[in-house]
Amino acid sequence: MTDYLDKRVLVTGGHGFIGRPLAVRLAALGAEVVAVSRTRHPDFDGVRSVALDLVDRVAVDDLFAAFRPDIVLHLASHVVGARTPEVVLSTYHSNLTSTIHLLMAAKAYRCERVVLTGSLEEPDAGSPIPSSPYAAAKAAASAYGRMFHALFGLSVVILRVFMVYGPGQADLKKLVPYVITSLNRGEVPSFSSGTRAVDWVYVDDVVRAYELAGLVQGADGKTIDVGSGTFASVRDVVEMLFSLMNAEKPPVFGGAQDRMMEQVRLADVAQAGRLLDWAPRVSLQEGLALAAQAYTEESVSR
Repeated sequence: MTDYLDKRVLVTGGHGFIGRPLAVRLAALGAEVVAVSRTRHPDFDGVRSVALDLVDRVAVDDLFAAFRPDIVLHLASHVVGARTPEVVLSTYHSNLTSTIHLLMAAKAYRCERVVLTGSLEEPDAGSPIPSSPYAAAKAAASAYGRMFHALFGLSVVILRVFMVYGPGQADLKKLVPYVITSLNRGEVPSFSSGTRAVDWVYVDDVVRAYELAGLVQGADGKTIDVGSGTFASVRDVVEMLFSLMNAEKPPVFGGAQDRMMEQVRLADVAQAGRLLDWAPRVSLQEGLALAAQAYTEESVSR
């Protein structure tokens, strides 16, 4: 059982798809929570909101000096899959510069734990070349996290998060909300070949993994996979959603081009069990049904 009572927790990306429910959860557990985002938001559900650009080192230092967080959960990220030079600098600063600023401040203000967000897109021994500017920046950020732990003694845990889906994903270009909202509007969604095998993990399971990682002992310096441990192709997920939503026509694949060098990787769920006492609870079929219901209800209420 995690114990966040009276802990001061800083959640970056605290108004995002994962960050917002995570901040609410920690506040409910008795933590004093500050949610950071680039744009200004009102406070919510016992969580204090702060507008701050993590690329601004002075602003980051000022926040740490004022709040003195015990735990930092770093989810803020510029997620972009483009394989073009135009996104190199934006992904570099948003994903690497921001992480270094947080690590520097966490070390200076003696934080008990920093949890960084890795990505399934990061290269590994089997595929050592980053597949995109985003993947390169995330890999470098994870490397800095490991270095701060090994060299400077900062307690850092890295969660390598796989393909998260579920209600509340504001980016409607992501596959699950894209399919659901397109079908609700009576539009015909366009897909690539759909052959890529993906490890999908439901958002509530990911929130629980962050909750555990903030306090767990014995995971310092580790990179821990957060996924389902099973593959389902993009085609599989699309066909499941078409069936759940009783679509009149079957999906047509091949209308969009596949991305280059996409990672195909399966999460090591046994490792997460050993280090976090965590395992996914929501099946893909159940999670997609919950997502379809939530997005459909949201579209009806507008």
